[in-house]
Amino acid sequence: MSLLRTLGVAIDVASRKRDAASQALGQAQQRQIAAQNQLTQLETYANETEARWASQAQVCALPELMRHHYQFMERLNQAVQMQKQILAEQTHWVEVARKGLLDADIRVATLRQVLTNKQKEADRLHNRREQKQMDEFAALRFGKSIDRQFGEGI
Repeated sequence: MSLLRTLGVAIDVASRKRDAASQALGQAQQRQIAAQNQLTQLETYANETEARWASQAQVCALPELMRHHYQFMERLNQAVQMQKQILAEQTHWVEVARKGLLDADIRVATLRQVLTNKQKEADRLHNRREQKQMDEFAALRFGKSIDRQFGEGI
């Protein structure tokens, strides 16, 4: 029975680790969504700015304003590229967390299967002992009844 209790404790610990891995995955997914939203906002802003500039440039395109616009758009594009890297990194961490959760799930399932197998083995052993005791008890009763029959018959 000590082994079964030990396996129960191991399952509890593995379940807590799995729950922590699940929570870590959720947090990683939230960070990934936030990074994706930030990237979408930056790209939308860049597109809107470019569209505004295109309409304004037709009216008045001073060299100084054009230079300022191109510098601004260059910086905005750098921010978009940096955000893409951040999103890729967050996506990587989501995959790492997903693998960790999968590993933890497998660990819990494996321990539960081992516990089930050990419990079945213990039940089989218990049933064999009971059957042996019943067989021995039946053999003793049969032996006593034979003794009585032969003892009374003499």
